[in-house]
Amino acid sequence: MTSLTAEQRRDLDDRLSQRFIALDPAGYFLIKLDAASGELIAEHYSNDIDDRGLATDPETGEVLSCRSAGPRAPLAIYRGRSAKELGMALSEGEGPHPISRLDHALYLGRELQKAEHALEQGLSYIQD
Repeated sequence: MTSLTAEQRRDLDDRLSQRFIALDPAGYFLIKLDAASGELIAEHYSNDIDDRGLATDPETGEVLSCRSAGPRAPLAIYRGRSAKELGMALSEGEGPHPISRLDHALYLGRELQKAEHALEQGLSYIQD
C-alpha cells in the first residue's frame, strides 16, 4: 500500500463515512464535551431497528434523524476525563454493556479520540 497525504486520508475517511452501516440494536450515543469540567460525555439512547435498517424510536416507531426536533431522554450518561477512561466505562467491568457490535465500539473509540483532541485544543467537536 502507498502512504497517503493528510488530504487524501481525509478524503478516504469522508468516502468511508458514506457507506451503509448496520446499526447497533443496543442503542446509539451522542458525544459531547464539557469544557468547564474537562470531561467527555457520552449519552446513551435506545433505538429499535426497522426492516430497512433505520433506527426508530422504541416508543413511537418514528425514524430517528440527526436533525430531529424534540428531546429524548438518555438511558444513561457516561463521563470521562479521557477517551480511554470513557471507553473503559462503556466496555469493561461488570455488564451489561451498552454496545453490542464490534464496529460500533471501534467507531466510538475513534470519535472519543477526536473529542479528546478537541477538548485538549479548545476546539469545537462535531460527531461524525
